[in-house]
Amino acid sequence: MGMGVGLILIAVGAILTWGVKDTSDSINLDAIGVILMIVGAIGAILSMIFWSSFWGPGYFRRTYTSAGPAGGRRVRRTVPADVVEEEIVEEGP
Repeated sequence: MGMGVGLILIAVGAILTWGVKDTSDSINLDAIGVILMIVGAIGAILSMIFWSSFWGPGYFRRTYTSAGPAGGRRVRRTVPADVVEEEIVEEGP
């Protein structure tokens, strides 16, 4: 259930609780409205808790392929500097 479904359930429950006159003895629309509002509120709260972009884009999701970081990321590699070694030659007598 997403955030939209939770809000719709809250709205339908509120309409059934406070907006509809109940003349039937077999169905209690007030109880059904309160149940729908509770279920909608729980669904909306859980949707916000598990919403991955709530803490910023990609905070929990890190995708890597088997070859390394995911495509589109640049990996900066430093190239070691060339080292020139001089050979010291001793000149004989």
